[in-house]
Amino acid sequence: MSDLQIRSAAACDIDSVLGFWREAAEGTSISDDRDGVARLIATDPEALLLAERAGVLVGTVIAGFDGWRCSAYRLAVHPDHRRQGVASALLEAAERRFAALGGRRADAMVLVRNETAHHAWGAAGYAPEEHWRRWVKPLTS
Repeated sequence: MSDLQIRSAAACDIDSVLGFWREAAEGTSISDDRDGVARLIATDPEALLLAERAGVLVGTVIAGFDGWRCSAYRLAVHPDHRRQGVASALLEAAERRFAALGGRRADAMVLVRNETAHHAWGAAGYAPEEHWRRWVKPLTS
């Protein structure tokens, strides 16, 4: 995995990240647009982690910490690079970030229908908490 580089995203990466998510991520988010990613980078410049091989984007994860909870979002690996340790490396980087910020537990948003992701998260030591249910309310129309 020595050829894999992990770094924080910058504003110049926004378009490539959005294109990457359209190709590699499962599902969409209300924040999957230029303004949403720009706001993330401006608010927490180290949260969006990118994995690259030879300068090519092969994976992402958002490692957000609000001072209370450590949350992982948008773990995505390009189909041609899956099962090569990219997701594991991204999650390890996210967990190092969480620990450095004083986080105590990480949680992740994982689509119920995304069986492939369930295996990846489980292999990394994460487990579902079936007694919780996510409640949402869109703030924009």
